[in-house]
Amino acid sequence: MLASIPSAVLLGVDGRPVTVEVHVSNGLPGFLIVGQPDASCREARDRVRAALLSSGLAWPLKRVTVNLAPSGLRKAGAGLDLAILIGLLVAGDVVPAASVDRTAFIGEVGLDGSIRPVPGVVALVDAVDARRIVVPPASAAEARLVGRHEVRSAPTVAELLRALAGDEPWPDPPPPPVDPGPPVPPPDLRDVRGHPFARLALEVAAAGGHHLLLVGPPGSGKTMLATRLPGLLPPLTGEAALTTTRIHSAAGLALPSSGLVTTPPLRAPHHGASAVSLVGGGTATMRPGEASLATNGVLFLDELGEFHRDVLDQLRQPLEEGVVRVARAKAAVTFPARFLLVAAMNPCPCGEGGPAGWCRCSERARARYAGRVSGPLLDRFDLRVLVARPDVGDVLAGPPGESSSDVAARVALARSRAAARGVTCNAELDGAALDVHAPLAPAAARLLEHALRSGGLSARGLQRIRRVARTLADLAGADGPLDDEHVATALGLRAEGVLEAVAA
Repeated sequence: MLASIPSAVLLGVDGRPVTVEVHVSNGLPGFLIVGQPDASCREARDRVRAALLSSGLAWPLKRVTVNLAPSGLRKAGAGLDLAILIGLLVAGDVVPAASVDRTAFIGEVGLDGSIRPVPGVVALVDAVDARRIVVPPASAAEARLVGRHEVRSAPTVAELLRALAGDEPWPDPPPPPVDPGPPVPPPDLRDVRGHPFARLALEVAAAGGHHLLLVGPPGSGKTMLATRLPGLLPPLTGEAALTTTRIHSAAGLALPSSGLVTTPPLRAPHHGASAVSLVGGGTATMRPGEASLATNGVLFLDELGEFHRDVLDQLRQPLEEGVVRVARAKAAVTFPARFLLVAAMNPCPCGEGGPAGWCRCSERARARYAGRVSGPLLDRFDLRVLVARPDVGDVLAGPPGESSSDVAARVALARSRAAARGVTCNAELDGAALDVHAPLAPAAARLLEHALRSGGLSARGLQRIRRVARTLADLAGADGPLDDEHVATALGLRAEGVLEAVAA
């Protein structure tokens, strides 16, 4: 007998449909899985056998061949366990074929007959073309986010078989998790005393999606500023929320009780992170990295100068294109990676360099430290701000700064102006769009011409300055050509003095 059961496997953050074909015939008893299974797939034999025995069913003493089609696709993970088990029972005439017609199965089976969740259910369900899909109970809410299938679940193999046979109704879906109450509010910008220029840079970064580099000595407030940036971003809605949820699901991260990620994520990897952990890849599972997990949110690289240079340079393509392309011998995967990059670093190894600093480092040490960050990567930061230690009076008795909610309201208005131009934020405007939406007034054009002729600005930097100036104008509610005030402020936010502080 032959049975074909639809299922799916995860490759990167996308699901790939797989047909599990099970053939049961007379001959020397054995169980063989073909179709490029990895070790975790081949181990399904032992898990399925124990699950059947624990559920009161017999293991067939026949020759069983399982083909995972298409054979050219590498299969990894335990998500095909349930489809293999059902296919084995259908091919062995234990379960009628009509009861699983147009039904897909996704899940891992335990030795005790339980049905367990697997990572990436959103992508797996989305890849399956079936009317009904059976998933583990813990994944039912996640599977319903796709909205195209009749989602069913059962906690054990025995209950699943009774439901398929019609002997019992389908088990009720698990109750929604207990509401943990209102979410913990993100850190508020009002806690930051002083730093008016850095606060402006933070607001511009949030409003326009501009990458931000903060350079300053230890204790100046760089990390405090950076961690308050996600609280200025608008909540995720629609396609952006579903994309971020897909990525977090594929990585096996815990999802919120609603199942949908609506808060812009903040990812802050340690400076010892490897290239694979930052951009993704690895083994046959091709797991998304921190750059993808920060999609539609913030990737914060603290102590930028302590990261390995080759690791940092892996971010140059994602910063330009919004995706990470990982190619391996047996697969090529594209991960979404459209994030807002915020980095913080000291001006030198001792941290006391820069203007008015008392650096104790040798020239060689400073040069080696500055060489950790390549020029092309530095050029991709639209905003470069020198953060000095705050004034003692501001720290002890200064008034609180403007709250995150007030700044977020202005950010939302600026982003709505950008949406009217057909982009999410002004950082996505290309050259043609800049000519339409960010024309230059004569005085502003002269400022930029001087910056270009003096060598302080590259052609790529010119476009970035125009985007930042467009964001500044949007925050001020100004329409029409960009004036010299907005362009001058944009040039100030991209201060070459910061680069000198790093490279000095």
